[in-house]
Amino acid sequence: MTEISNIDVTDAGARIEGRDLSAWIAEIRELLRLALPLVVTQLAQMAIMTTDVVMLGRLSEQALAGAALGNTVFFFAWLIGLGPTAAISPMIAHILGARPNDRAGVRAVTRMGFWAVLLLSLPLAILLLFTRDILLALAQQPALADAAGRFVAPLCLGMPFSLGFQVLRNYATALGKPNTSLLVMVLTIVFNAFGDYALIFGHFGMPRLGLFGSGVSSAWSYAFSCIAMTAVVFAAPVLRKYRIFRRFARPDWSKFVELFRLGMPIGLTMIFEAMLFNAATLLMGIFGTESVAAHQIAINVASITFMVPLGIALAATVRVGLSAGGGDRQGVRRSGTAAILVSATFMCLSGAMIALFPYQIARLYFSADTGAVALTVVFLRVAAAFQIFDGIQVTAALTLRGLKDAHMPMWIAGACYWLAGFPVCIGLSIGLGLKGLGVWIGLAFALFMAALCMCWRFYHLSREQ
Repeated sequence: MTEISNIDVTDAGARIEGRDLSAWIAEIRELLRLALPLVVTQLAQMAIMTTDVVMLGRLSEQALAGAALGNTVFFFAWLIGLGPTAAISPMIAHILGARPNDRAGVRAVTRMGFWAVLLLSLPLAILLLFTRDILLALAQQPALADAAGRFVAPLCLGMPFSLGFQVLRNYATALGKPNTSLLVMVLTIVFNAFGDYALIFGHFGMPRLGLFGSGVSSAWSYAFSCIAMTAVVFAAPVLRKYRIFRRFARPDWSKFVELFRLGMPIGLTMIFEAMLFNAATLLMGIFGTESVAAHQIAINVASITFMVPLGIALAATVRVGLSAGGGDRQGVRRSGTAAILVSATFMCLSGAMIALFPYQIARLYFSADTGAVALTVVFLRVAAAFQIFDGIQVTAALTLRGLKDAHMPMWIAGACYWLAGFPVCIGLSIGLGLKGLGVWIGLAFALFMAALCMCWRFYHLSREQ
């Protein structure tokens, strides 16, 4: 009797473990199916930025440094607008998790996302017109502030198109069709590269506009991506059937309010992180043009690798949101944990590659072996060390977004980046005289704290779901 009972218990345990293992395998498969196109899309988006950086680096170090400073202002404004658009994906995922055939709800969320873009674009564009004055008030060198103002001026017109693309992209992602935005981004890479080459250097009969030409090319690329994504939505049957532009003037105030209630903390969370890195760029401006140029290159490299866990994290938002909308507590925990583990694994590998080949990577960006190359190598070695923390923190943060948990991650980001990380940046770079190296050590410390706190928050909440 005892023997039979033990066999039964063992068999039952094996069946439970088998189901658990198959559930994890299925989750990772679904995560990767959704994440891979998102990762490639993010890398394609970085390819556009990298094209700008490489071509401006060939133009001059001052042009590169001016664009870097200009982007600190542009991305601050852009992230404010991005918040409500980022809320679209988890909101749609929750709707479909609870009611898979609710087309009206999906359509209303997307429509209110466009309304949010229309509301925010004009004040954000006006803010960008004061880029030069903002940078001068932040004690930047007048020559670099002037260059930044020239670069950002055309981007005012590109702002609404860039945010409109994000609305359509998050709509498509929530419906499990990330390949659509990937196609658009690949086309945009070609469009932007052609525009940069023509307008920066004056090829193909176009005027030689230098730094201003790079800004014009970026603005055109934003418009192209939005128009192309709209065309794809009309062409793809799965996306077209929701008829997202139907009755565009009809308000849905509850969803509009929820977009801002959820989206503004999301935007502030991203701003806290992005502006830490932008503040680091401003600190580098104190140490001279070479430091800014080297910092921009190292940031660009770290941003490229960061696109992979960001793509995984965007997929995790949808996967966690679907489970949360359907009331599946175990599914929430499994989706988030799988995403964090996959991101951490990739970032360990990327960190090793950066640590092994920092000089070779740096030389890809410069036409000569200058002092900026040596500084870039130093910064890249620190970037290699914080890769895993960066991957974990963004994935954990976006799993929380899938739970519609926005306020606590905002406070965590504010504390980790500005109460912990930024004082370390200033203390080491200025107080101890480590200059750029001190700034990068402070960045690494901030990301470590954020990874720790975001993971704790996710496991705490997923236990309660």
